[in-house]
Amino acid sequence: MKTVIVAAGVALALALFGTPLAIRVFRRRGYGQLIREEGPAAHATKRGTPTMGGTVIVIATLAGYVAGNVVTRQPMSRSGLLVLALMTGLGLVGFVDDFIKIYRQTSLGLRSGAKLAGQAVVGAVFAVEALRGPDGFGLTPADAQLSFLRDFGPVIGVLPFVIFIVIMIAGASNAVNLTDGLDGLATGAAILVLAAYVLIANWQLRNDCTSLLTKPCYLVRDPQDVAVVAAAALGACFGFLWWNAPPAKIFMGDTGSLALGGVLAGLAVCTRTMLLLVILGGLFVIIALSVIIQVGSFKLTGRRVFRMAPLQHHFELIGWPETTIVIRFWLIAGLFVGLGVGLFYLQWLSQARL
Repeated sequence: MKTVIVAAGVALALALFGTPLAIRVFRRRGYGQLIREEGPAAHATKRGTPTMGGTVIVIATLAGYVAGNVVTRQPMSRSGLLVLALMTGLGLVGFVDDFIKIYRQTSLGLRSGAKLAGQAVVGAVFAVEALRGPDGFGLTPADAQLSFLRDFGPVIGVLPFVIFIVIMIAGASNAVNLTDGLDGLATGAAILVLAAYVLIANWQLRNDCTSLLTKPCYLVRDPQDVAVVAAAALGACFGFLWWNAPPAKIFMGDTGSLALGGVLAGLAVCTRTMLLLVILGGLFVIIALSVIIQVGSFKLTGRRVFRMAPLQHHFELIGWPETTIVIRFWLIAGLFVGLGVGLFYLQWLSQARL
């Protein structure tokens, strides 16, 4: 627990005090946000706001993780390093996308195919490496199985598993990207999901099959270090949100949204709760679905279901203030997180009573 606290504290401090420095540097270099002309009119005032703030989140998370393990002399694990590598790799894909937008002075960065290819490569490497490197108990960061509250069903094979993980990672990172349309919305929602993974990983540590041979124990590798990663990312997002909350002084950009989607997917894989992420990240799922529904409806019928997608912009166009949307969506995210954590605990409780 000490490692978790140190990692979160260091990451929070770095993000909180490092973000103003990033704001000054990005503003001096002209790294300002470009606004789509077809977007809500109120967004015109955000033009020029420094972007690529996700670099602060990634750096603070990495530094917090290292500091937590060094200060408490805890060894860094394969699971923790893999999740951080996934976060960093997707952050780099987002960074390239953001840089192209700024360099070309357009709201369009990487082509969708190129961005998806980058996500697929990073995701595939993560998936393959997660199946390798067993520890002394023969546990790897992931098994070639599906998981909800723990692994279930038969082994599906390496190739289907890798394909599934690539789809999952691309879906999670793009869903967070779509949610990042209002000041603080994606950051606040990610904080809630990350807090859930701190709790889940710590619970798995307390009920680890390698030290507690009881029926409801968890066959999960490196739960403590996974909790440290989640805590470091949580602290970094907390510090960043101070400056990203409405009215935002800086945006995370694709650098941050892809990185956060990646760390959430990685935590889900390494805690063997892949399908539970659909519930924990319910807000991200709803917003992604709103885009799918809008595009599908327009292509099939020529009509739009929402005034604008993603969903948060629909509510802007019907007159909701931005702060109201952000807070209400945070509440929805909190309800989904509460449901997901509740299901996780109830499953353990039901087995403990047998």
